[in-house]
Amino acid sequence: MKEKLIIGKRISCYDTDMKMAQDRILIVESDPLISDLISRQALQAAGFQTFVVADGSAAISRAMQLAPDLIITNLQTPGLSGKDLLVVLNSQRMDIPVIVVAAPGMESEVIQTFRLGAADYLILPLREAEIVQAVERILKQVHERRERDRLEKQLQKTNQELQQRVRELTAIFSIGKAVTSVTDQAYLFEKILEGAVGVTQADMGWLMLWDESSNAYLLAAQRNLPQAVTVRMNQPWDDGISSLVAMSGEPLCIHGDPVKRFKISALGQSVLIVPVKVQKQVVGLLVTVRRQSVAFTPSEQHLLEAVADYASISLVNARLFRAVEQRARAQQIAADNARLNEEITQTLLESVRRELDGPLSAASRALDGLNREATLSLNPNRRRHMNDLLTAINTLAQVEAGIEQALSGMRQGSQGATDLVEMIQEAARRFSAVAEKNQVRIAVHFPEGKVLVPGTPGQLAQALDGFLSHALRSSMPGRQVEVHLEVTGGHQAHGVVSDGGPGLEPAETVALFDPKAQAALPAAQRYGGLGINLPVVKQIITSLGGKVWAESQKGEGTIFHFTLPIKSRI
Repeated sequence: MKEKLIIGKRISCYDTDMKMAQDRILIVESDPLISDLISRQALQAAGFQTFVVADGSAAISRAMQLAPDLIITNLQTPGLSGKDLLVVLNSQRMDIPVIVVAAPGMESEVIQTFRLGAADYLILPLREAEIVQAVERILKQVHERRERDRLEKQLQKTNQELQQRVRELTAIFSIGKAVTSVTDQAYLFEKILEGAVGVTQADMGWLMLWDESSNAYLLAAQRNLPQAVTVRMNQPWDDGISSLVAMSGEPLCIHGDPVKRFKISALGQSVLIVPVKVQKQVVGLLVTVRRQSVAFTPSEQHLLEAVADYASISLVNARLFRAVEQRARAQQIAADNARLNEEITQTLLESVRRELDGPLSAASRALDGLNREATLSLNPNRRRHMNDLLTAINTLAQVEAGIEQALSGMRQGSQGATDLVEMIQEAARRFSAVAEKNQVRIAVHFPEGKVLVPGTPGQLAQALDGFLSHALRSSMPGRQVEVHLEVTGGHQAHGVVSDGGPGLEPAETVALFDPKAQAALPAAQRYGGLGINLPVVKQIITSLGGKVWAESQKGEGTIFHFTLPIKSRI
């Protein structure tokens, strides 16, 4: 508390930080001596601004005109008394603190004034210090209440701003969620316009997109536009101002008189336009309009630019979705064609097998019978020709068996788990007749139990037939083809097929699995025989998660290796 000297006396005054400049005090007093004491000698000397009236009626008029910070009234004023003045102030809802001045012996009436809302009281005769202290005490309360009211209003305003920000962020989040999860572009544009109008607190908005075919911006989406404009949906539309943004590539915010120069003024008096860009190219325009001439704020412009960014993302996503759909359709068409070709191939192979089956069996039996007939006299040259025919028929029979094996692989469907041990045994039995005719022995070595690997029986049979076919064709009479199967520590099945052939040069070994190199070889030198060729064998093993390679040296034969992951051991 500070001290202030007034008329030779030291009296306390309240902290000037709490005191508002020139507090106004209305004094209602008919006695000039008392009013002069209160107004001039006490309060003006303390720095207050005072106004004096002589009766209650004048006080009411002055209070409504002046809106004082404090009223000091005598309970015995002419006309309206101090109590009547309190009643009138309450009825008019004028929240002005009142200090009543009473003569000695009027304590009961003072108590009544407190019931009517009086803030304090003074008893005659008055002293300057007493007056100033009472005024400072009441005004301090007034200032504190006003500060609380100010802080409360500021808090309310801050809360409103925070709620607005939450609504804006919610709208932005909703748009972002739609952009990343929805492919319906019409719905996306609707969400974008809803968010754009919401975050900018606009009355209406629309989105225009560039159309290369018409070389113009089309009205792609709208919100709250008049019926006369909505009929132009998906058609070129010039609002008279958006073209400026399209050329500059920069946002435009105008309001008031400048808007009247453009056709868009028929819709509103405040306009905010931001470009929608894809790789710095303006592909669209996002427009919001207010009917009243209330300027858009920089914050609202930033929010609309964020919405425009989402619009850009949605356009890019739409392009990507269309590309993916086109690719998917192309792949589906290719898959359908491949399936149709496979069905045609399967039908042709079945037809060939059926046509070969009967004639080959009959021809084989007839030639074999003639060859064994003791009474048939043939010279050595004819006997050799007959044996060649029988060998050719047996070879065609093996081709028929290979066709059946291929058809079996086509019918198997998707990959499963197959016992590799059983498949090796079946392949050895399948080629035993061919090996015997060529004076070659097949030896098989495998672990006990089942070794289950990926693939269907048809796939594995074709791969094993390819290995054995090449080994038998390469082996010389009297030699042996060996098939080894082992389980490695890496949970892999390791198969080895070695022939008894003359071996290959390094360049020839590399060419074994090269489709182009195989296709370039003369028919007599292609490795394949009755089974599929080695490049296709490699494709089968690789597709099942395995590997294929070969080792060979001139004069020491060729060794083929393949591995497959083991699914389980039984």
